[in-house]
Amino acid sequence: MSKNLHVIIVFVFFILPLFMNAQTGIEPAPEDSESSVKYPQFQFKGLLQARYLESFGENVDVLGVHHSTGEVTQSSFDIKRMRIGLNTKLSEATEVVILVNLADFKSDPKGKVLENAYAKYTFNKYIALTGGQFRPAFGIEELVPVDIIKSFDFSNQYYEFGKNGWTSFQIGASATGSVDVGKIPISYAISVLNGNGRNQEMDNDNGKQYATRWVFGLSKVHKINLGLNGGIGKRSNQKVFAVGADITSDFKLTDKFTFDLQIEYKQGTNQNLYFSLPPEGRTAKIDDYQMRGIYFLPNLRYLVDYKKLTALELSCRFESFDNNFKTSPNLRRTYTPMISLEFGKAYTGRIEMGFEIDKYDKNIPNTAYYNDNLFLIQFQCRL
Repeated sequence: MSKNLHVIIVFVFFILPLFMNAQTGIEPAPEDSESSVKYPQFQFKGLLQARYLESFGENVDVLGVHHSTGEVTQSSFDIKRMRIGLNTKLSEATEVVILVNLADFKSDPKGKVLENAYAKYTFNKYIALTGGQFRPAFGIEELVPVDIIKSFDFSNQYYEFGKNGWTSFQIGASATGSVDVGKIPISYAISVLNGNGRNQEMDNDNGKQYATRWVFGLSKVHKINLGLNGGIGKRSNQKVFAVGADITSDFKLTDKFTFDLQIEYKQGTNQNLYFSLPPEGRTAKIDDYQMRGIYFLPNLRYLVDYKKLTALELSCRFESFDNNFKTSPNLRRTYTPMISLEFGKAYTGRIEMGFEIDKYDKNIPNTAYYNDNLFLIQFQCRL
């Protein structure tokens, strides 16, 4: 993409909204020492996720890797996340967010630890600008914190698309907002990303990835939303793309029972896999390396409100994912049945128990592409 176009995009993201704001006639509120809100405001957040893991796969360790020697760790305690975050509101419109995961220090912390590091300025409900390192909107999971999802962790496709620069924590800029078209509320996100992951000193090439997400509110009663995602870009002068569609719904069955459902589909270029292969070990076309996946996540919630126990949840995510379905297909089917006990409000305390069951079309010895049954108990505490 030409340098002139990059300059135009920077202008649109950072300059044009200033004129938009000026023309809408929005003026700062008058100073009032008695009634005005004092800034800056600070909000500290934290999350601990500790787990017990036990693998029931034959010669498969708790990380899902097969070992033909038979020397394998099949049970272990683990700290999945130990997050500390700070949200600072500098004014009514400006906020700065920092989030770190100290659990990343248990392995090589290079390219890890720092998760969110961005500033956001909200002009009005129609447009807000974000710059720094953040999770760009490109699906359901990117808009939901991991501590309130309806399963143990994000889906396989979320992490694979993160390796390819579309999801998870990326460095770049984004414009977001919402508008009502008739009776249909619409929210949008448009992002420009380096596309080479988090905590990088700089982009590893001159290519950028351009992503967008549009969400249409189809029903306020049952909270049915349709999301559409699309992205294009360049990686080392090779054109890449990603597309997706998703739907969410939330049905109130009785005063105590609710049922919600998530369905998400994604497909795109697996440039991360393509460039990890030696030139002599891959085809000439990057389009020959594509990933594709879909998952269903139904969740049944029952309000208990008995002493400290707030709610009981039952969920079972089914996911079908292949990270190279055109050149070397090996479909991975993952079933994640889980029961969750919630203590306090908004998952302040949570105990989860269940399985992650992986089935591959082809088992590959001494790799993570191998059938496995992993049992988990996860304790969560958030503030």
